[in-house]
Amino acid sequence: MITLQPPRGMDGDASPWRSVGLSAPGLGRFLRSAQRAVGLDGEVHVLLADDATLKRLNRTFRGKNKATDVLSFPAAEMGDAGGGIAGDLAISLETAARQAMRFGHSLRDEVRVLLLHGTLHLAGFDHEADSGEMAIREAELRRELRLPESLIARSLSARKTGGSQSSPHAKPVRRRVGA
Repeated sequence: MITLQPPRGMDGDASPWRSVGLSAPGLGRFLRSAQRAVGLDGEVHVLLADDATLKRLNRTFRGKNKATDVLSFPAAEMGDAGGGIAGDLAISLETAARQAMRFGHSLRDEVRVLLLHGTLHLAGFDHEADSGEMAIREAELRRELRLPESLIARSLSARKTGGSQSSPHAKPVRRRVGA
């Protein structure tokens, strides 16, 4: 299930996101493709929200008082394995829009990059603790799914050139977003 949270002041109408190429059905189809490619079974709940929401979630569940682009909440780490739920993802559309502009592609493509990255985390990958396995797998899947440069590759490029990512992504957390 994908929840498109409308921009503030829009009275519950998610249609403004369609004007920039985002729709819950289209993103749902991509998410199912990403899950198949990753080998992740189960339902994934996705919240597409604003920076304030991601900041609140990041502070609550990770103790970091800042917005981020994507948060992953694997069900297996919460004792929910086997219940038909793979986990939850939360994505900031505001941060995604800034990153899309920075990297020269559409918001739709950026949200897909973040969905793939989060799906890999739900499947148990952790680029902060592995020896590059997640980066390799993400790059392979990005090519297979026809996506722009992966989140990990962008992060590594920024570090090599002395730059920094505008909002570094977050590793998996242990609690679910209320779905």
